[in-house]
Amino acid sequence: MLLLYNIGIRMYWVAIYIAAAFKTKAQLWIRGRRQQQIKNLKNSIWFHFASLGEFEQGRPVLEQMKTLYPNHPIIVTFFSPSGYEIRKNTPLADAVYYLPLDTAVNARKFIETINPAIAVFTKYEYWYHFFNELHLKNIPLYIVSSIFRPQQVFFKWYGGLHRQMLKMVTRFFVQDEQSVQLLKAIGIDNASVSGDTRFDRVWANAQSPKELPVIAEFKNGQPLLVAGSTWPQDEELLVTLLEKYPDWKFIFAPHEIGEEKINNLVNLLPAHNTVRLSQIASLQSQISNLRVLVIDNIGMLSSLYQYGEVAYIGGGFGAGIHNTLEAAAFGLPVMFGPNYQRFKEARDIIELKAGINISNTQELDSAADLLLCDGEYRQFASGKIRTYVESNTGATEKIINAIQL
Repeated sequence: MLLLYNIGIRMYWVAIYIAAAFKTKAQLWIRGRRQQQIKNLKNSIWFHFASLGEFEQGRPVLEQMKTLYPNHPIIVTFFSPSGYEIRKNTPLADAVYYLPLDTAVNARKFIETINPAIAVFTKYEYWYHFFNELHLKNIPLYIVSSIFRPQQVFFKWYGGLHRQMLKMVTRFFVQDEQSVQLLKAIGIDNASVSGDTRFDRVWANAQSPKELPVIAEFKNGQPLLVAGSTWPQDEELLVTLLEKYPDWKFIFAPHEIGEEKINNLVNLLPAHNTVRLSQIASLQSQISNLRVLVIDNIGMLSSLYQYGEVAYIGGGFGAGIHNTLEAAAFGLPVMFGPNYQRFKEARDIIELKAGINISNTQELDSAADLLLCDGEYRQFASGKIRTYVESNTGATEKIINAIQL
């Protein structure tokens, strides 16, 4: 199985090289790893994140560790360019790198160079050679905010190598009791329920959000729907609401902000009262008269929700919905597409009647009629969803109290 794993890793490397001929993200993936120079350190604290979402999820633990252990250098690694490029200059870390390709040589060289006292991985990232090298060197490895499902490879007859990876982990801090029981069923009993650190992160953000005066001016006291992390299929549905709800304003913050993607979105929208954020400054006094704003940058979404009344979360017509909790922390009832079942918080929000999943235009109309037209129901849902987020905070404290350094 290890041979197949190693072959798969090298095939992935080849695929990235091929993709780099026409994909900017693949170019960044290769160039970043090729050009980086890893500094020699001692007793560092190593945090690894797949991408930006996992960074925000693990950020509360990172912040606490930096405060508690100021004499230990903080190392942050990312697998994806979408995380690295946005957070490469974060003041929370002494150094930020791309995670090298998972080979035995790379893992040994990297870990011997950064010399971590502990390693903290978030949620889903499992790399055999890095885990094995940490294990061989007796360096504690913690997985935070992890969650397990019966469908995952760890619990299949062919998942032997992946079960080996799990056995190299010092302790799992999982989101729910089901994860604890699944791990116990395969002989792993070093897991405890801490909850999801995302709740701590989004709640803290909602208590002191970054103010965005231009968004407040655009809103101009009118009800606002914020559509976050949208994809084309989400957008094609949502544009049908513009004519039906003329008193509402809309913000679209698409998941991908390449020029072609943004232009395709703008072309769906009414030209006379739509503007891109990058062009809004030129309009000056006309901003408050606009109805639709397209966000063509990255990093604003978690602050945008403070200005909304209702949110739509994209991704549900693809691999899965994006982060519902950022909107929920501000008390925004949410709508999203049909692919949400993998996300416990989405299932919880639906059960609380503070979120609605939709699969087509008719279901969107029904959901919008309830959330946009019925102010009393919207207020009920807002209270429910905000209380849900607050009641699930506290994971960071449990994790910090348990980690030994």
